Amino acid sequence: MPDQLLFAMEVTLNGLMAGVMYSLVALGFVLIFKASGIFNYAQGVLALFAALTLVGFQNGQIPFAHLINAIFGTNLHEFGWHLPAVVAIALTGAVMVLLAIIIEKFVLKHLVNQAPIILFMATIGMAYFLEGLGDIMWGADIKKLDVGLPQGISETVESVTDSLFGYGFFIDNLDIVATVVAALLVLSLTLFSQYTKYGRALRAVADDHQAALSVGISLRFIWVLVWSIAGVVALVAGIMWGSKSGVQFSLSLIALKALPVLMLGGFTSIPGAIVGGLIIGVGEKLFEFLVGPMIGGATENWFAYVLALLFLVFRPQGLFGEKIIERV
Repeated sequence: MPDQLLFAMEVTLNGLMAGVMYSLVALGFVLIFKASGIFNYAQGVLALFAALTLVGFQNGQIPFAHLINAIFGTNLHEFGWHLPAVVAIALTGAVMVLLAIIIEKFVLKHLVNQAPIILFMATIGMAYFLEGLGDIMWGADIKKLDVGLPQGISETVESVTDSLFGYGFFIDNLDIVATVVAALLVLSLTLFSQYTKYGRALRAVADDHQAALSVGISLRFIWVLVWSIAGVVALVAGIMWGSKSGVQFSLSLIALKALPVLMLGGFTSIPGAIVGGLIIGVGEKLFEFLVGPMIGGATENWFAYVLALLFLVFRPQGLFGEKIIERV
């Protein structure tokens, strides 16, 4: 088999894995948009905040230590204990649920039936607030996140592909884990959305807030539920991205990479978030491999956005999104 074809196959596999990582962030956008019609600008910051909180719990870091030391002249930093990864993840999940309750109580309940642009602006405010809160609580230094996930090149994939093609593919173990986790998340969320009472209530709230209220659906409970689920999804995304590249404030920018994924897959489709992520991941890797050397490289920085622009022109609802028809 020609070397170029083998290289292209390896690049495609790595693109699929990268696409899954993008999809994990896009899932949070889809969940909140389906339930409330809100484009949640803060989803990337939720992933950052979850990762910061997880590392803080694991390391026994004292929240707001820098602020306490500045006010009282103390020198406090850690409690002196370290939590197991499972316990820290459970506590962080509880924090994300508590955060969802706070967001609903102090922000969302005051914005029922407001214009979508007002809700969108509210999420921008939440994004900057949470980013600042994370900085004050846990500090701005780059943190290492280790929850026991396998990392490094998969020797199994390398040996299997070497025996099949005479060339070992280099695939990261963490990317394989992320793929499995994303598949389980999509399956669970799809079943929840389609076949449970609360899943149907989510769709009803998304269609019409007042109509949902008139048939006895608690808008406040649904919003807490969907923001809690989105918070847990953000926690999973934060774990994967934080384990891969460290927990730093640039982690919040992964939300920007999720935008083309949403435009391709559709803002209302959970499976579409995965398919869109895979298309973006494979597309940008193959484009860089095949075309990048001809035009100077660095095409991964803009390929996804150009592809999303084409979709906006020819299919604005995305591959799986619901086509909106308005009567004039």
